[in-house]
Amino acid sequence: MFIILGMPGPWQIVIIVALVLLLFGGRKIPELMRGLGTGIKEFKSATKEEELENDTPKKETTKKKN
Repeated sequence: MFIILGMPGPWQIVIIVALVLLLFGGRKIPELMRGLGTGIKEFKSATKEEELENDTPKKETTKKKN
């Protein structure tokens, strides 16, 4: 049975970092972090645009028939 006890301790973080270094190598990690940062930036801008759309009142336009 696997029990999650909360935040990982310092030794668990060291082990995770070592595994990431072994799997991806030192040269690949900056590229991965850059991509992650770009993704987060795009997500924040998309949510901000969505909030702006929801905050501004939309005017209903109806066409008059002649």
